[in-house]
Amino acid sequence: MAILKPRTLLLAALLCGAAASANAPPRDAPLNLQNYRGRVVYLDFWASWCGPCRQSFPWMESMKDAYARRGLAVVAVDLDQHKSDADRFLGRFHPAFHILFDPKGSLAEEFKVRGMPTSVVFDRQGKLRFTHIGFRPTDAAAYERQIKELLAEK
Repeated sequence: MAILKPRTLLLAALLCGAAASANAPPRDAPLNLQNYRGRVVYLDFWASWCGPCRQSFPWMESMKDAYARRGLAVVAVDLDQHKSDADRFLGRFHPAFHILFDPKGSLAEEFKVRGMPTSVVFDRQGKLRFTHIGFRPTDAAAYERQIKELLAEK
C-alpha cells in the first residue's frame, strides 16, 4: 500500500482544470491531493474514446452524490491529447467532480495505468488500497462495497 509520493502530489498540482459545474472547483483550480487528507479518494483515469468510461462516469457521479457527505472525493484524470475531445465527452455527462487534464500521461505513468479506465482508491490516510482496471456495470456493486468499507474506517 503506497502513500502518495511528493512527486505525485507535484504532478497533480501542475495538471490543470476542473469540470465546469456549480459543485466542482473553479475550472483552472490545480489539484493538490493533500487537500483530500481525511477523505476517501476515488481517482479515475479516462479518455473520451474509452467505451467503458461512458458507463463509469454516471456511476462515479452517483457515488459522489451518495457518499460525498460521508467523506468521498471523486477525481477524474483525462488522458486525451486534445482537450476539445474531453470537452465533448464532458458535455454529455456534466460531472460535478474534479476533472484534471493529463495529455502527456505523466500522472498516468506515475500510477502505472495499463488499461482504460483505471481507478485507484485511497483511504483517509492517503494509502492506496484498491486498483481497478476497466469498468463493467457488474463491477459497480463490488467497487461501491470497497468505497463503503473505506468510508467506515476512521
